[in-house]
Amino acid sequence: MCGRFVLHHGEASLWEALEITAMRPGLLPRFNIAPTQPVAVVLQEQDRVLDFFKWGLIPFWAKDPKIGHRMINARAETINEKPAFRAALKRRRCLIPASGYYEWQKTPNGKIPHYLHRSDDRIITIAGLWEEWISHEEEIVRTCTIITTEANDFTAPIHHRMPVILDTPGQSTWLDPSCEDPKDLCPLLIPYPGSDLKAHPVSTRVNNARFEDPSCIEPTL
Repeated sequence: MCGRFVLHHGEASLWEALEITAMRPGLLPRFNIAPTQPVAVVLQEQDRVLDFFKWGLIPFWAKDPKIGHRMINARAETINEKPAFRAALKRRRCLIPASGYYEWQKTPNGKIPHYLHRSDDRIITIAGLWEEWISHEEEIVRTCTIITTEANDFTAPIHHRMPVILDTPGQSTWLDPSCEDPKDLCPLLIPYPGSDLKAHPVSTRVNNARFEDPSCIEPTL
């Protein structure tokens, strides 16, 4: 599961790392992004654009938007089978940039939050899906979900799941609108093979989604 993450990188870093050509205003450093909040997403339109969608996917056919509260993650292993994700897998894929993410390790003393990020602090690019839902009041609501897979060897001692992290070629394939065959897309949804991740325990203050400042990612002693 991936239930909280961080995006403190600025516009310049995102432009460079993700080859974005247009960006909706509103990017601010975030240190404790939680479900139902707006998150940055990268879409392939004429070019790559960065927008902000609500975290928690509401399928286009949903009658009650509250279903989105249960759709913050999509399991890679079943993504092509679930009605909530099948159509989006073919036509509505996105990238979700992150500086890092939180996972909670079970210990005899309770769950300890850890912050996971790249050792060189480069942006992590997560595979996501998005949807467009129209409310009874004809309001257009755009939402997204993070795809997760089995943990790799490094993250497994902390948690058994991790977000799907895409490399540069994988990002291009994932956003390619001409690619709709799950046989070409699902092989991308694997545990991160890189050896450049780091992790450290952080304060349990991150358990509270209202707690938001740079100290969230500082290691605890």
